[in-house]
Amino acid sequence: MAYDAIVVGSGPNGLSAAIVLAQAGLSVLVREAKQTIGGGARSMELTLPGFLHDVCSAIFPMAAASPFFSSLPLAGHGLEWIQPPLPLAHPFDDGPPAILDRSPDITAASVNPDAEAYRGLMAPLVRNWNNLVPELLAPPIHFPSAPISMARFGLEALMPATSLANRKFTGTRARALFAGLAGHSVVPLDKPGTSAIGLVLAAAGHAGGWPVPRGGSQQIAHALASYLRSLGGVIEVNQPVVSLKGLPPARAVLLDVGPRQVVQIAGDTLSAGYRGRLARYRYGPGVFKTDWALSAPIPWRDSDCKRTATLHLGASMEEIRQGESEAWNNVHSRKPFVLVAQPSLFDPTRAPAGQHTAWAYCHVPNGSTIDMTEAIEAQIERFAPGFRDVILATSRKNTEQLEHSNANLIGGDITGGANDLRQLLFRPVPALDPYRTPAEGVYICSASTPPGGGVHGMCGYHAARSALRHAFGR
Repeated sequence: MAYDAIVVGSGPNGLSAAIVLAQAGLSVLVREAKQTIGGGARSMELTLPGFLHDVCSAIFPMAAASPFFSSLPLAGHGLEWIQPPLPLAHPFDDGPPAILDRSPDITAASVNPDAEAYRGLMAPLVRNWNNLVPELLAPPIHFPSAPISMARFGLEALMPATSLANRKFTGTRARALFAGLAGHSVVPLDKPGTSAIGLVLAAAGHAGGWPVPRGGSQQIAHALASYLRSLGGVIEVNQPVVSLKGLPPARAVLLDVGPRQVVQIAGDTLSAGYRGRLARYRYGPGVFKTDWALSAPIPWRDSDCKRTATLHLGASMEEIRQGESEAWNNVHSRKPFVLVAQPSLFDPTRAPAGQHTAWAYCHVPNGSTIDMTEAIEAQIERFAPGFRDVILATSRKNTEQLEHSNANLIGGDITGGANDLRQLLFRPVPALDPYRTPAEGVYICSASTPPGGGVHGMCGYHAARSALRHAFGR
């Protein structure tokens, strides 16, 4: 059977691309290699029966911010967002944690003596958030509809996170909070452009929160798939695609895969020069991930840490800076920056009554097979004495195992490629239309295209718009 368009891969970007095409009245097929859809948005029992864990992504500030997701009737297809009381907590060895509250004023009060400086940094972003988000999640080369706001944002966003933090803040609390946010870039914090990630995630927390989906991240994929099917889209699982030649006839093929897989699948349909540029695409550090089944909530020392689903563990900017630099330079940190998710505190569907799940990862060298469980648990125990006493079972995944579970996670890189300034702006190659390949009707719609990693569907949205223009004349 022939289709107007075929999407390879059923992650949030692939499903988003398929939805855009189906909304335009086209017949669409999605092919997924795994038994379950979702890519990085999947959930399953990884430890014990009845304990539901998110396989990769767990917290979704950019899904809440996504202009495309907000345009879809996902609630009518089963997606329910849960907003914890706090988007984020950042504990310290001494004193209360710094918190990212929906209120910038409350956040500012938690980072004294830098309350006024924090308000001054974040107020313009939060005030202009609705205008900024479509620009931030757009292809890098476009005519901005909010040029002044974007120019102001760019002056600070292009700075290294350590430079911006030192310039704006005098105290250790605000610097550590911002370093943790910027650490999501998975790039050394003294590199240009790392401030962009910190600023965006902080503003997203104030404007829309850091929510979790009831029933796990799989529910995002299920809702997208349900809506796609309502539009007539077809999804096939257990259908790995190794070559374009094995696909049914279609006018457009959109690949929700990374550059290496694009070369493998599209092969000689791509020019030699383009294949060479894709082959030079760079990947950043990977992650080592742990999931726990717990007999009780994590026993955090401070009560604010029990009011959030997300925690950053790194007691100072310098500690976080060092850990991120070590992972980038192929060193396993003895005190890694650890990201923790505890969604079962707010979503009882994740574990049996009275019991809980938790998830954590740290950044490690790309391709690492070193077990970082001890280092991660030591960081949690540091701020939650007695944590190990409530562990019932543990699931561990190194970078090789993560890549095996999702072929897009090359060497355990969960962001679709290194987020240094060049690749943050121009991915997978510098181009006016980074989604369109030289092969007729072949497009890339994965996180290796702008605006990059995160569950927001915007890579798929923009790729599908490109396909509509060039393949279908829409």
